[in-house]
Parts: sequence; structure tokens; C-alpha cells
Amino acid sequence: MPSPRSSRERRGGGGAGRPEFLSLNQRGPAAPDSPSRRREPGGAAAAPLPEEDCMKLNPSFVGIALSSLLAIDLWASKRLGVCAGEGSAWGSARPLMKVIEVSGHGIPWLLGTFYGLCQSDSSAAREVLLNLLFALLLDLVMVAVVKGLVKRPRPTHNKMDMFVTISVDKYSFPSGHATRAALVCRFVLRHLVLAVPLRVLVVLWALIVSISRVMLGRHNMTDVLFGLVLGYALYSVVEHCWLSPLNAPVLFAFWGH
Repeated sequence: MPSPRSSRERRGGGGAGRPEFLSLNQRGPAAPDSPSRRREPGGAAAAPLPEEDCMKLNPSFVGIALSSLLAIDLWASKRLGVCAGEGSAWGSARPLMKVIEVSGHGIPWLLGTFYGLCQSDSSAAREVLLNLLFALLLDLVMVAVVKGLVKRPRPTHNKMDMFVTISVDKYSFPSGHATRAALVCRFVLRHLVLAVPLRVLVVLWALIVSISRVMLGRHNMTDVLFGLVLGYALYSVVEHCWLSPLNAPVLFAFWGH
């Protein structure tokens, strides 16, 4: 009686030299899994890719609008930076633009207001100058806070040769000069009695200081526009918190001596 072993050999081909064929239910060497079927060693599905590595095929309308506005802002600001360098289109006007820049800087305004307080003999003048000093300090603090939060870099065509800068001045948003110009303009027009030509000059000064920020390449257009809005709003805060001998007697007693 043939042994079970010899029977299996006959069914399999009978010899060691004969090739053996795999049945349909047998698997050959494992092929690499496709990315969609890849598994972790423990058998769990692979973790999804980080969101920033995924292609967003359907961006939102708001995202498209903001990206387009940002691109237009950068393009227009670069085109208007005609005094950004000596070799720019209006490079010869750069020294004049830098003089205008100094006229809107915070240090001259703070020093001038402080000197006026020290020299003033009128209680009404001291009240106005003390509130102007408060407005200038509030402006410096608010601009520094917003710049530190947003951290928008200055335009690439800007030359860092500005007059007396601090750490946050490496950031661009918002324009402190534009904020200060709008604030001082509202303050002067409200609390100083000026003839019409002088009032027009104050408004023109605020506009020229703001425009010069873009022409010098210091800021983008949106930095200046937001600065003007912020300065306009800060004056309302100053009016609401107006310092007087009634609510700040210590300050007026100090300056009165």
C-alpha cells in the first residue's frame, strides 16, 4: 500500500527538480502597501497628516479676499515707496521726508509738551498740556502693545535709518507716526483757538506725515490707515478720561508748584 508521503509526491509532481506552483489561495511575497492602506506596526491606521501639510482645495471666500487685499497692499506700498532710498524715483526728496518724519516722532512732542508744562503760568494752559502729555503717553503704550501682538515686519524696501527707535519699532503695524498725527490733530483742533489757515495747516501736516511713511518705505498702506483710525479713537479715550483739578488734584498741585 503506497505511503501517504509517496502519494503527495505524485500529486505534487513527483520530483525535487520539478517546479511547484502556488495555489490560488496562497500569497506570494507581500507587496508594499499603498499609502491609503498603510498601517502602523500595532495594526492601527496611520495618523492623518498635519493640517498645514494638506492641500486646501476649497479655501474660504474670506481667506481668498484677505490674501488678495494683502497682496494689493504690498504691491501698492512698494510702488508708492518712491523715497525709500537715494536711488529711488524721488530719492532726492528723501532728506525732506526725513525732516517730516522727525516732526511726527514721539520724542520731540513729549519733550515739547513737558517743557511747556514747566514754563506755563496759566492753570488753563497747564490743564491742556497735561492732558496732551497723557494723550502722547497713551499713544506710545497702545502702539507698542499692538506692534508686539501683531509683529508684522516692515517692508523689505525699508532702510532701518529711522530717528531714535526702540525694540518694537522693528515691527510695522500700526504706524505710530500716523496714530500720533491723527491724535494730535484732533487734540489741537479741539483745544486750541486757531485761525482757519492754521487749522488747515494742522490737517495738512497730519496727512503729509502719514503719507510720508509709505513714501519712505517705512510702512505699508494698511499700517498707516489703521494708525489714523487708532489715533482718532484714542482722542475719544482722552476726552472721556480728561484730567482736571477735580479728578486729579495731586497732578495739578505738583505742576502748580
